[in-house]
Amino acid sequence: MTYHKLGRALGLSESSVKRLFSDESFTLVRLERVCAAIDMSVADLVRMASGTRAAQSYTLSLEQERTLASDASLLALFYLLLNGRSVEAAERRLGLNPRAMRALLERLVEAQLIGVDARRRVHLHARLPIAWRPDGPVRKLYERQVRAEFLQGSFTGGNEALSFHSAELSPASVRILLKKIDKLAADFADLAALDVQLPTREKTSVALLLACRPWVFSMFSAYRAKAAA
Repeated sequence: MTYHKLGRALGLSESSVKRLFSDESFTLVRLERVCAAIDMSVADLVRMASGTRAAQSYTLSLEQERTLASDASLLALFYLLLNGRSVEAAERRLGLNPRAMRALLERLVEAQLIGVDARRRVHLHARLPIAWRPDGPVRKLYERQVRAEFLQGSFTGGNEALSFHSAELSPASVRILLKKIDKLAADFADLAALDVQLPTREKTSVALLLACRPWVFSMFSAYRAKAAA
């Protein structure tokens, strides 16, 4: 992309764009707009700058997934440890006493999900991002909880977003859309992996729900049935 084309995408003159690059005076917002103009994400840029590849998903065994899905506290503890929390921080977050925490840690050790040394330092045997089985026990547990909780209440803006779209697409367009969804999910996982070592006070728990399926709004299904008749 030329300076001139990038300037048009950013609403700036060619000389202004050249000055941004020469002065290295990018704000994060403008950097995001530059990435969008060349069909990249900031996560892509970070990977290029560090010379690393996209994080490869980690898969647990079916038995490990069953163990985690069997106990909400166990799954919550594993999630916190994966996201960089210390044992002490996870204990406070879950409101557990030391005895209950030891019992949960022992179960994670038994499932070969973690190791714990003499100083209670946890060594993870898994890493982000984790690719849960599409029809596995953890995904099924997630689906029940998501349907019950995630979409409750209103989305107020700020760090929240809710966007719904419905249209008639060709099979080719659907395949493109699904690939874009996969890329967004990969970017989300990459950002989580980048932030795992940040202090807890600099992070907040965020959920991203992506869905795409053949669907007809119930308001129109009756009319379509009449048309078919």
